Amino acid sequence: MIRAALVLLALAPAPAAAACRLALALGIDVSRSVDARDYAIQKEGLIAALADPVIVAAFLKPEDRVAFAVYEWSGQAHQDVIVDWTMVGTPADLERIRAAIAGHVREQDFLPTGLGAALAFGRDLMARAPDCLAQTLDISGDGRSNDGQMPEEVYAAEDFGEMLVNGLPIGGHEADIAIYYRTRVIRGQGAFVETARTQDDFPRAIRRKLEKELTEQLIGRLPGGGARG
Repeated sequence: MIRAALVLLALAPAPAAAACRLALALGIDVSRSVDARDYAIQKEGLIAALADPVIVAAFLKPEDRVAFAVYEWSGQAHQDVIVDWTMVGTPADLERIRAAIAGHVREQDFLPTGLGAALAFGRDLMARAPDCLAQTLDISGDGRSNDGQMPEEVYAAEDFGEMLVNGLPIGGHEADIAIYYRTRVIRGQGAFVETARTQDDFPRAIRRKLEKELTEQLIGRLPGGGARG
């Protein structure tokens, strides 16, 4: 049975006039190849990205809101929600999200890489997201799946609808991990891979990935945005 340690963050309701333009969920790899140093880089890099003025401005575009969630994944039966769905409408919302990530303690660090299960968990998480015009699942990791269903098996068995799945492969542990993510993990028209050359490059990659997901990738997915893709 999937265990999810739900962090109690109050959903900040948007005013009635404000729509939700994007439901964005991040799935962060914490399998055994991610040691304590790697984990600290990922955690601090994500917090820094969520405090970056460019990213803050992208979240707080005045016309619509963003629903945001973060979970950690490793073995096929181990996923932990760090930030449950939170509607971001003010800097204080992002501050609470950063505090929740900073205060989270990784429970296990010796588990295999269940990438298929991480995708299935993300799909189920997205199924209970607030009603938004677009959905993006953002999966990062430094290795191929070696536990449970493979990504292609999950995609064949589960309905991901119009959800985009983007990938952030992290080099340094397995050769051609970016190719693996590009051919077997990402999904949907316009989905993309943002590669971190090593764990040290993760902060740059996650900041750039969030910027693209919150801005240019939405062009064509929202009403009035032109052709899809």
